[in-house]
Amino acid sequence: MAKRRPRGRNVNGILLLDKVGGVSSNGALQMVKKMFAAAKAGHTGSLDPLATGMLPICFGEATKFSQFLLESDKSYRVTAKLGVITETGDADGDVVSTTAVTATPAQIEDALMSFKGDIEQVPSMYSAIKHQGVPLYKLAREGKTVERKPRPVTIYDLRILRIEGDELEFEVDCSKGTYVRSLVEDTGEKLGCGGHVTALRRLSAGPYPAERMLTLEQLGKIKETGGFEAIDELLLPLSTSVADWPRIELGDNAAYYLQQGQPVMTSDRPADGWVSIYQASSEEFLGVGEVLEDGRIAPRRLVSG
Repeated sequence: MAKRRPRGRNVNGILLLDKVGGVSSNGALQMVKKMFAAAKAGHTGSLDPLATGMLPICFGEATKFSQFLLESDKSYRVTAKLGVITETGDADGDVVSTTAVTATPAQIEDALMSFKGDIEQVPSMYSAIKHQGVPLYKLAREGKTVERKPRPVTIYDLRILRIEGDELEFEVDCSKGTYVRSLVEDTGEKLGCGGHVTALRRLSAGPYPAERMLTLEQLGKIKETGGFEAIDELLLPLSTSVADWPRIELGDNAAYYLQQGQPVMTSDRPADGWVSIYQASSEEFLGVGEVLEDGRIAPRRLVSG
């Protein structure tokens, strides 16, 4: 039987979508994919419907590198309401309890700042982590609760923007796997009053800054005036997904053998770890590889020729 060809345009690159609130990450992905009429697209880590901001969308060959963005560091702007606990840890959930907030601004700041550094978090039952193949949030909606093991994460930096009564606004730079809802809930627990997220905006993901984001509305206006050519020009190159990795440049012979799936030797390399790989003569991004114990570079994800 002949292999069915994908429907849609062969689009390659990365779009930094500024997701609006009230839409799921998958819903936003499908709208963008339709706008580009793309054959293949995927996002790089879910944002809750309540959340807004950075949602990198990978098209075509870029989907090979989406896992590296999924595993990258993130930064967020968070607004939290103390004294109110909800089922989901955010404003979309039903209120479970209400407690008067007696903590001073200094005590609130100290409680939040105590989580800076390497910590362990227990994932929310309303997270997308799977238990026996089923996302926790689906189990939670059925009224089920399962044991969750604490997961190590790192809070690199915390910047308090505002403390007014029971409302707290701050920015956080954190590692992959960090649950901002859990950070707010744990802060509220430390203060003895609880708390939940009322607004969440992802400011950055991996190497991508907030300034490069575009909303669906902006994309629509650009397409309306310039068509597919205009919105295709907004896509970032595949190489930007690993822009902060060590860069290796290969000669033509080494590049050829690497593209055949063979590890190659090069003198200009780090001692270990993953690297981004380019062909020196053309400056073409070939993909990513890993330094082996013998010093050779093994291909791990390559761009199709």
